[in-house]
Amino acid sequence: MTLGRVVVDVAGLELTADERNLLMHPEVGGVILFARNFESRDRLRALTSSIRALRKPGLLITVDHEGGRVQRFRDGYTRLPTMRSLGEAVIRDHASGLELARAEGRILAAELLEDGIDLSFTPVLDLDFGRSAVIGDRAFSGDPGLVGEVAGALVAGLAEAGMASVGKHFPGHGWAEADSHVAIPVDERGRTEIERIDLEPYRMLIPQGLAAIMPAHVIYPAVDAQPAGFSSVWLRDILRGRLGFDGLIFSDDLTMEGASVVGGVIERARSAIEAGCDMVLVCNRPDLARELVDGYRAGPVDIARIERLRGRNPGRPAAANPGYADALVLHELAYAPDGTKRA
Repeated sequence: MTLGRVVVDVAGLELTADERNLLMHPEVGGVILFARNFESRDRLRALTSSIRALRKPGLLITVDHEGGRVQRFRDGYTRLPTMRSLGEAVIRDHASGLELARAEGRILAAELLEDGIDLSFTPVLDLDFGRSAVIGDRAFSGDPGLVGEVAGALVAGLAEAGMASVGKHFPGHGWAEADSHVAIPVDERGRTEIERIDLEPYRMLIPQGLAAIMPAHVIYPAVDAQPAGFSSVWLRDILRGRLGFDGLIFSDDLTMEGASVVGGVIERARSAIEAGCDMVLVCNRPDLARELVDGYRAGPVDIARIERLRGRNPGRPAAANPGYADALVLHELAYAPDGTKRA
């Protein structure tokens, strides 16, 4: 049995007949959920159960649920802080700050796993240079060593609760000012500078078991004319070759403006996969998702890489997840119910 390379989304709180048909397509391998798919935790569990029951092996169920302004599910979930606040906590008190970051990883993973979600696309490993509004407080810090250290604690917490991690946006989206959702960002710095600074968190975390990576829709002309997610130089030569990464590579959303330089959706998917991506995301455009799966045969994804991303014990109550209760105590001491730092 196999899974395809395309990750798609669904429109609402339950699957339509057309969506069931799409999710059964052999080119599809995963689903990404959004805030529109959430009304309550009970409804979310029903949705993920219906997705999981469609195929064997089951589709990978994912979400962007980082904390701060990028937290898709709110009611009934712990409001997670911004990653910048975790970086600041480590600066204030190194040991307790890292313990807090680890706790936030446990909470994030345990609550999503309870509702049947395998994976969140986190942590953000971009550096905060004070230039990119789309990154901003999603970054832990502008210090690459600190980013690697705090993200490493978060990744450890995720893993302890049963969830793999996805580092993004390789090699780094923090310097380019444009938002790749609506523009084509360019980072004009030299290759030596990018590799020395922006790649440091990846050098730190890949040996620690970072399971997946998502490249940026950013062009680094000193390295390649193509955005990183469509560049074999970045993905095959540097990420897999020089950094030794053997996990799964997800493209960022192929419907974003930063991907438009490559062509239509089929050209984007083909270019990403030929460059080294294992799976490609097509979000918020069901027409393009259907065009892609019907028009391009990418073949199956490496099932071993998928299995590394499966959530452990999906459906287990968060309260029964070892360490969750203690993590929640640390969180509540540091943060108010809305996720902001306590005075």
